[in-house]
Amino acid sequence: MAQTYLITGAGSGFGKEIALRLAEQGHDVIAGVEIIAQVNTLRSEAHDRGVDLRVEKLDVTDEGDRRKALDWDVDVLLNNAGISEGGSTVDLPAEVLRRQFEVNVFGPVLLTQGIAKQMVAKGAGRIMFMSSVAGLTVDPFTGAYAGSKHAVEAFADALDQELAEHGVKVATINPGPFLTGFNDTMFEEWKSWNDDPSTRLFDYDKLHFPHEQFDPEEVIEVSIAVLTGEDTAYRHVLPAHTVEDIKEQMDGEWSRTVNDGTRPALVQTAYQIKPYTPVQA
Repeated sequence: MAQTYLITGAGSGFGKEIALRLAEQGHDVIAGVEIIAQVNTLRSEAHDRGVDLRVEKLDVTDEGDRRKALDWDVDVLLNNAGISEGGSTVDLPAEVLRRQFEVNVFGPVLLTQGIAKQMVAKGAGRIMFMSSVAGLTVDPFTGAYAGSKHAVEAFADALDQELAEHGVKVATINPGPFLTGFNDTMFEEWKSWNDDPSTRLFDYDKLHFPHEQFDPEEVIEVSIAVLTGEDTAYRHVLPAHTVEDIKEQMDGEWSRTVNDGTRPALVQTAYQIKPYTPVQA
């Protein structure tokens, strides 16, 4: 039977390409974009690629938009919409912290509530969260983003257990550093802070995302496999070859001691690395 896919945050990055690829495969896809200006842009791109893609304004933080989505009879939901705020926990303005969780946690969870109940009524459905390796581990200057993704992990895990007997499948995608522009612009958000720069602990003009970054193709391919039911694993840490490193990092938390007063390596890397640095082959 034909299924309707809803991809949120489809105006850019992973979400846009996943929506376009699913449509190219002949699926019925609704691409939700945050602002109305993105609607025609994505429709035009879909037309240029020769695919039939339905594009709708869907700001997950807008109650009216979430209510509208309940009329779309969604069978497969990808909660991809998200933002990233870089900065030290001691410097992030209050409104920035709140916005991080409104977009990455509260909006997607509230959208999922209504759609999940519709899936339960049908006895089937799939829900996927675009989480992050930051939902499992934390880097310096990513506390707000990682905190929101840790919260996403908790909600996804709970949903997977709660919806199992109702025929609804839940899964997560946990991308590491991929070169979409998302990570680098995270370290430019400080330019819009409404605060007193003289009170900041760090000079953010000198800091950048502290990792080399991978080609995003692996995330797109795995996400489509999960959404279409080809891949039935619950969690997908990507790139796949980094899984053991992430497990080791998580296990290391059990033997961790308080810091010794020296600057951590990743903080130093943030000062030294150039933006948009790809992984060297």
